[in-house]
Amino acid sequence: MTGSLRPRLSRRQVVAGAAGGIAGASLLPGILQARRAPALIQSGGKLTFWGGLIFSDEANELLTNTVNDWGKANGVETEVVMINQNETNQKVSAAVESNTMPDVLDLGLDLMLLLSQTDKLTGLDDLFTKIGDAQGGWMDSIDAATDPAKFGGARMGIPFGASGNLLFARQDILDGIGVSDLPTTWEDLTKVAKDATSDGVYGMGFALSNVGDGNLQVSVLQSFGGRIADDEGKTVTLKSPETTTYMEWVKAAWDDGLFPPGATTWDGAGDNTAYLSGQVVFIANTGSVSIKAQTDDPDLFESTSYASLPSGPVMKVSAVGPNMRAIPTSAKDVDTAKALVEHLSNPDFLNEYYKVAIYGPVLKDQESMEAFTDPIHAGLLDLVKTGTAPAYPDVNNAAYADFNSNFLVPKMIQRVVIDGKTIEEAIDEAQKQGEAIYAKYA
Repeated sequence: MTGSLRPRLSRRQVVAGAAGGIAGASLLPGILQARRAPALIQSGGKLTFWGGLIFSDEANELLTNTVNDWGKANGVETEVVMINQNETNQKVSAAVESNTMPDVLDLGLDLMLLLSQTDKLTGLDDLFTKIGDAQGGWMDSIDAATDPAKFGGARMGIPFGASGNLLFARQDILDGIGVSDLPTTWEDLTKVAKDATSDGVYGMGFALSNVGDGNLQVSVLQSFGGRIADDEGKTVTLKSPETTTYMEWVKAAWDDGLFPPGATTWDGAGDNTAYLSGQVVFIANTGSVSIKAQTDDPDLFESTSYASLPSGPVMKVSAVGPNMRAIPTSAKDVDTAKALVEHLSNPDFLNEYYKVAIYGPVLKDQESMEAFTDPIHAGLLDLVKTGTAPAYPDVNNAAYADFNSNFLVPKMIQRVVIDGKTIEEAIDEAQKQGEAIYAKYA
């Protein structure tokens, strides 16, 4: 990521913008109802919404209250269930099996790809066009990432926020070892992390577990020149000298004690918790940790610096991932579900939600929102404009999504650092597992 995001940004620079958003969050649902009348629903009934739980109580509460207030204003009984986004795949899989899918749900692009292959989602082309036309059009990277050609010819979801990882660092610890600027390559990061690691504090707070955060390692692998599949997106090419080099880098860092021992079993909030508890120096995060730190640990908030993700020896990979809101085909009332999704796309709500949720914009008019004036949000805006496409340099198809949904790269790492397999054995195993997945889509 290049442009407006500087190599080092102090927490002190974000206090004013973020604090204003948090302070006003509890008052917003009523204000939004008054300023923007909800769509009128004639059918009433009940609607179940699975929202994406993030590391911001203010954002989760704002989303929940906004949905429930909309329901009351429209005579719709709403049930809001907030689900950790790293556990959405598991929850949806169980719901599909038991035929208990919600009426509306938040999900990532990979899961949307998989569900669209089995006719589990309703096409939303009309709503996508309506919302885009009303708010200056969709950001180019968001529009491209949700191209109907990748989803069976239809827009299967409505983007509501763009995610991407920034590098977070304990600048107070780095200052203590004479490091003023954050490392710009993964190899340099391990050198700094080694100097910064001490009793009870680990340099590299990156998940190596079977959760969405663990799939950051796919991007790191790609930055080393490794690939999941070929340029056609059909043949698995994980086994390569570049993957071996990447695995040697991970294992060396593990052997040097730079990762916390629990990093291979962390849940979706593991890296967040480790950083907030002072156990790690570096993490990769979308910015949600900042919200929690500002409230619970102002000193940590002040001493954190940011940078874009480091480069590998071959390229820089900094993926932009749209967060989507979709309607399952099993929804009891699709029109009512669409009305809710449209309401949650209104700029009054999203401007305030972005302030506390730490997402990048998805619509061009959102670029001028107050939410994108502080350094973290400015960095996410820059990511939306200049970051790499989802899956790049791989092909973002259903097979790739399935590969990542099975967390094969984190599992490959675990086989070496936990199970004692050789690097060659672990790569061979992951290659075969990947081939079995890609064969399903041949």
